[in-house]
Amino acid sequence: MMDLPRTGSPDDALSQPTRARLFTLLGELGRPAGTVELAEQLGLHPNGVRLHLERLQRDGLLVRKSEPQSRGRPRDSWKIAPDAHPGGRAPQAYADLVRWLARATGSGSRGLRGIEAAGREIGQELASRQGTTGEDGFQATLTGLGFQPRAQARTGEHVTICLANCPYRDAVRENQPVICTLHRGITRGLLDVMAPDAKLAAFEPHDPDDAGCLIKLTGMAARQREM
Repeated sequence: MMDLPRTGSPDDALSQPTRARLFTLLGELGRPAGTVELAEQLGLHPNGVRLHLERLQRDGLLVRKSEPQSRGRPRDSWKIAPDAHPGGRAPQAYADLVRWLARATGSGSRGLRGIEAAGREIGQELASRQGTTGEDGFQATLTGLGFQPRAQARTGEHVTICLANCPYRDAVRENQPVICTLHRGITRGLLDVMAPDAKLAAFEPHDPDDAGCLIKLTGMAARQREM
């Protein structure tokens, strides 16, 4: 879930309630979604929803992909742009983080090992609610959480994903081992469900203010096409 700063300015695409709802919905879904699906979830007409989605795309908040259909016009699919900065700043994810930390550090926790195990369970649960798998689904979920993932290097079944934003930066400054261990566990859990053949070869935390943490994967099947 993202906190959306509301500036009230007409120049801010998210100052319009329907656009804010669409952006939040895509963040909650954590995956690409079609115009009709989004319209149905909000109880609105697809034509009006499409206009709002196009405005969010023009402002750099969404990415559109056209998928050819056997009949009729191509189907548009929308997802949050990897470098989206709603309201002029990167999204935050503290509502989820607080809940996850309470769960991970609850009674019976076994130090960092227990926190990572709890994070892995959380990641599996997150992945099970998504409608996509593989690298596309993995990156879409990270995008929905506010990490702005970008494939930095790719060789065969090896891929390095750079996280251009840390939505947990303030918490990381207070206790980096705990927060980053929880995130590593969540990453493993996402892979368990979305890409069970892939392995987390390395998880390299960086300064949260600079971001740039690296997730190195092996055994990840090549993507069929770019989103």
